[in-house]
Formats: sequence, C-alpha cells, structure tokens
Amino acid sequence: MNNSTFSVIGSDVIITGNVAAEVDLHIDGRVEGDVKCQSLVQGESSEVHGSIVAQSAKLSGLVKGSIDARDLVIERSARITGDVAYDTISIEQGAQIDGSFKHKSTASKTARSAGNNAQAGNNAQAGKPAKPPAPSLELTTEAAE
Repeated sequence: MNNSTFSVIGSDVIITGNVAAEVDLHIDGRVEGDVKCQSLVQGESSEVHGSIVAQSAKLSGLVKGSIDARDLVIERSARITGDVAYDTISIEQGAQIDGSFKHKSTASKTARSAGNNAQAGNNAQAGKPAKPPAPSLELTTEAAE
C-alpha cells in the first residue's frame, strides 16, 4: 500500500452513508454515517454523525458517535459526543468532549474477562469473589469563556 495516497471530502460535500477507505482520509465536509480508514484528519468545520474507526485520527470538528483509534489527537476546536477507545491520546485545552474514555488494553481485557466469565457459568468456585470491572473515565469538558 502506498502511504502517500489520500482522499479528501471537501467542505462543500455531504455524504449520507458509510465511508470506508484503505488510505488516509481528510474530511472537511459532512458525513452522515460511519467512517473507517487508516488515518483520519478532520477539519474544524467538518461534521461526522457516526462512528469513527482508524489507526490514527486527528479530530478538529464535530463528532457525534463512538471513536476507536490507536493514536488519537483531539484539537482544541473539536466537539465530541460519544465514547472513545484509544491506545495513545492527546487532548488540547479547550476541546469539548462528552463521553467515556477507555484504553484499548483495558477494553480488550474486560471483553475477554466477560467471555471467560460467561463460559465458566456455574463452574465458578463458590466463595471466590468476582473480579470487579476495570474502571472507566467519564469526562465532560467545556472551554472557559
């Protein structure tokens, strides 16, 4: 795959439906659907109304939906409503986020643990306390005026 290839959704474009790209994607317009790509750069005036799945994402606009990214940068102009799963994250002061944050290693351990507990069923030892779920962070930020 050629990493220098990218696609742009211009500021005058509105897409209704899911967007999938095997290359880098730059969104300046509006997407009413899910976005899946290698690397996403979102412009300040853009909007995504759906989930985002990317290896890396730099978000500067409006997102209403869940975000799943290995490397995530949230710029000060970003306005996000939805849950966020990440490996590394950077949030600039002034960004507005309303949702829960979960580190991917914690999310996958919780999923494996839930699966193991479901398989164990009635075979669990009596008297042995169940492991509590991994903590998650609920965070709401607003820019100071």
